[in-house]
Amino acid sequence: MKAKLYGLIGRKLDHSFSPAYFRERFEREGIAADYRLFPLERIEELEALLREQPELVGLNVTLPYKEQVLRYAHQLSPEVEAIGSANVLALQRRAGGQLEIKAYNTDHLGFGLSLDGWLGEVKLDRALVLGTGGAARAVVHALTERGISTTLVSRQPRAGQLGYEELSAELAARYPLWVNTTPVGLQPGAALELPYEALTPAHYCYDLIYNPSPTRFLELATARGAQTKDGLEMLHLQADAAWHIWTCND
Repeated sequence: MKAKLYGLIGRKLDHSFSPAYFRERFEREGIAADYRLFPLERIEELEALLREQPELVGLNVTLPYKEQVLRYAHQLSPEVEAIGSANVLALQRRAGGQLEIKAYNTDHLGFGLSLDGWLGEVKLDRALVLGTGGAARAVVHALTERGISTTLVSRQPRAGQLGYEELSAELAARYPLWVNTTPVGLQPGAALELPYEALTPAHYCYDLIYNPSPTRFLELATARGAQTKDGLEMLHLQADAAWHIWTCND
């Protein structure tokens, strides 16, 4: 029997710590498996990947495919139904070779648990969520579960959202929690144009990016005295949840 194969799909994956995280786990637990990066220029390339890698039993999904990947799923978890994006796929091959794909979302769980541990007894009432993609959907879901109202900020805002140019210092100061869900920051030194002067020691800034860390977003927040956190703990928590899903689907 060939070793089971897991992996990560997305467009740019050089920053990912996932292979090292899972390979260390496999070695530590004596599991015959491997984890690889599968960069895709287009989500349509997933079909060829699944044909060429029949040993694949689980995939993580990252930018920009967390929403697009749903078209390939045969079954959606309740969280995916609610959030509208997935970051975990469980793959099962039935008798006759038919492939069944189940989509899950562990981002909301990883972010929520990480946020709980970080804030402790601190109670926040509202948050600015920077970005509107699949990761933002998961963050909003987790925040809503915790009674924290959210406002999304986008370059192309829809009804109920803000554009970055609308985000004045006075307005931004009213939100004690800022969460960056965009890929801005993956390139060292890159940062969203925000009114960082609005930040104070009473503000909390969370960046889902974990490599590089700290991002420029977090550096600018720290300079204003704000509390900051990167996405590394979230990565580990969502990865543990993904592993539970994959092993429960064996």
